[in-house]
Amino acid sequence: MQDIGQALSLAFALVMSGDGDLYEIVALSLRVSLSAMAVACLIGLPVGALVAISRFRGRGLVLVVMNALMGLPPVVVGLLVYLHFSRAGPLGFLGLLYTPTAMIVAQTILIAPIVAALSRQVLEDLNGEYAEQFRSLALSRRHMVGALLWDARYSLMTVALAGFGRAVAEVGAVIIVGGNIDHLTRVMTTAIALETSKGELALALALGIVLLAIALGVNAAVHLLRQTGARLAYV
Repeated sequence: MQDIGQALSLAFALVMSGDGDLYEIVALSLRVSLSAMAVACLIGLPVGALVAISRFRGRGLVLVVMNALMGLPPVVVGLLVYLHFSRAGPLGFLGLLYTPTAMIVAQTILIAPIVAALSRQVLEDLNGEYAEQFRSLALSRRHMVGALLWDARYSLMTVALAGFGRAVAEVGAVIIVGGNIDHLTRVMTTAIALETSKGELALALALGIVLLAIALGVNAAVHLLRQTGARLAYV
């Protein structure tokens, strides 16, 4: 067990020196989480838009389910993905268990409902403003969705960043489907858990510093996008 002051000093040294192992873990974390965010947006944004502009029987139940799925337990998602990708599972022949791809799938399942639910709220509010104009132009549903997605692009970028922030901080699901394998599936959160359990605080603190910096960067980006969207709304 290292002295905390010494460990913190070593952690900053690792961050500033560009330690290879440290930044390999960071790079994999970003690749997995950014990929999951992109796939989740491809799924969640159209779903959110369609629900926002549609009125149908059972819509209230759909909204309840969408909001409930935002709180999916990560370990349950990890278990379900594990069961599907294990050798005995229906997708075992793909050989994806304990790979970054399995981690991307797990993170996508976790954040797609978040993207869908948040974008639905944003787009439903916007659709209320544009409803009469859409009716007067007799736009198809596809064109309505496209117009809403484009006009709300800055708000939707904040939704995507919220999904990314959720993904990059995830540990439960990724450790189940990824296995925390060194140089293959070890990401920041799983590495922090492992190094802390071993009493090796320097690398854990260094990764924690980077993770906090990413979290601050995401929040700063969200703030700037909101300001940009607000300014453009008054132009």
